[in-house]
Amino acid sequence: MRIFIAALIMMYVTGFAQAQDKPLVQFSGIIYNVDSNVVVPYVTVTNKNKSNRTVSANFQGYFSFVAAQGDTILFSAVGYRREALVIPDMEGEKSYTVVVKMKPVVVNLPMVSVLPWASVDEFTKEFMSMKFADDDLEIAKKNVARSSLLAMARDLPRDGQEMRGVNFQNNHIALTNKAINQRMANPLLNPFAWGSFIQQIINGDKSKSN
Repeated sequence: MRIFIAALIMMYVTGFAQAQDKPLVQFSGIIYNVDSNVVVPYVTVTNKNKSNRTVSANFQGYFSFVAAQGDTILFSAVGYRREALVIPDMEGEKSYTVVVKMKPVVVNLPMVSVLPWASVDEFTKEFMSMKFADDDLEIAKKNVARSSLLAMARDLPRDGQEMRGVNFQNNHIALTNKAINQRMANPLLNPFAWGSFIQQIINGDKSKSN
């Protein structure tokens, strides 16, 4: 039993030593949208060989961290399909730069209807007290009601046709008054002037006879 446990410990130490013997590289890159070539910001980058250690790309889609050759890197973002790659073995290289292209995924969610009522009883109460809109006939009756017409006559400004009629009527009255005044100013057309003239003639004849 002790020999078996010792063998397991030796295998674990050997595997751990081999894992630690993998050369480290500075893993960097930038992430694009494969359809539009626009950068994908804030993508989560996970190293599956380092206890799922994660880093985030910046708002320009750029990332950079230390990893080992042979590590599996997973890229994930909301609305995009997951992408994965393995850092290849490169002898003598200290850095590895990639361009990652992620494909957008459209997810159709089921329709959700949000109602403003907390329960069926509240909905029934609101429905029973709801006031329906007037139909066309009722709207027409309200428009020709006496109160509505008086309100519109008081508040609405006059249009061009109405102002033209009022101006024409005012001009007609002014011209009529002017003609009457001119006619009354002529003494030959004034009956009172004729009466005064005849009275003066009669008075003149009486003075002569006296």
